[in-house]
Amino acid sequence: MLQGMEWLVLKKFSRSSQYRQGTNLLAGLALCGDIGPYNSPMPKPGGKKPIPWLDNPLPGGRQRKFVPHEFVLDALAELSPRTNPMFGCLAVYVGQKIVLVLRDKRTPDADNGVWLATTPDHHASLRREFPSLRSIKVFGKPVTGWQVLPADAPDFEEAALHACELVMAGDERIGKVPKSRRPPKRPRTL
Repeated sequence: MLQGMEWLVLKKFSRSSQYRQGTNLLAGLALCGDIGPYNSPMPKPGGKKPIPWLDNPLPGGRQRKFVPHEFVLDALAELSPRTNPMFGCLAVYVGQKIVLVLRDKRTPDADNGVWLATTPDHHASLRREFPSLRSIKVFGKPVTGWQVLPADAPDFEEAALHACELVMAGDERIGKVPKSRRPPKRPRTL
């Protein structure tokens, strides 16, 4: 009878391409490491063992999601940016500010590229530094706070890296603190 980790391994292996190709179950268990009657799912003194398929997933496991324009994240790595999915794109935050959105849809689109979070007050000065900069079109408004460095521009990578330099320098023209989605808490009355 299968117990604990062995059941999880069997379940994971049965979904893998190796199982469908006829590789035997013992080979699948061997791929997942040290599973047996003396390696029960109950914790033992001396520390935790890593779950084998998190570090080395079986074939057929989930692939890492596509990161558009990954070189931008590499350029900002020193600031430890965090990312969140947004509008089917990837939003980049530094501290509390959203600074960029990375967009690369499969179908050619005028709004593919690096979006800069800014305000209309800064558009003119940013356009002097980035000649290809323009408002995004996807929202249907002529002017928005989001400006795009289009991916099809001849100087796209240079412009995107220059935008990263401005973010790293703390340029106030790039970045906004997002509005809270939650209504403010009302004070309690006694």
